[in-house]
Amino acid sequence: MEEIIKKVLNENIDESIINVSGSEAKYTVEIASNLFLGKSTIDRHKIIYALLDKYIKSGEIHALTIKALTLDENK
Repeated sequence: MEEIIKKVLNENIDESIINVSGSEAKYTVEIASNLFLGKSTIDRHKIIYALLDKYIKSGEIHALTIKALTLDENK
């Protein structure tokens, strides 16, 4: 599932740095992208949740911890 999450995010968020870890339907996503410039933490999380919605609804992802930063914040 980690690779699927990474693939979905890579395909939909350009120029991003992504790290996914976890198991047993509990995952942590650390992502840095300038897509998040000017967006609140909640808006950043909504983007990730929307992209992974299919897997959340199916139960493949039960718990998701998100750390979403801009590229500058990630330095």
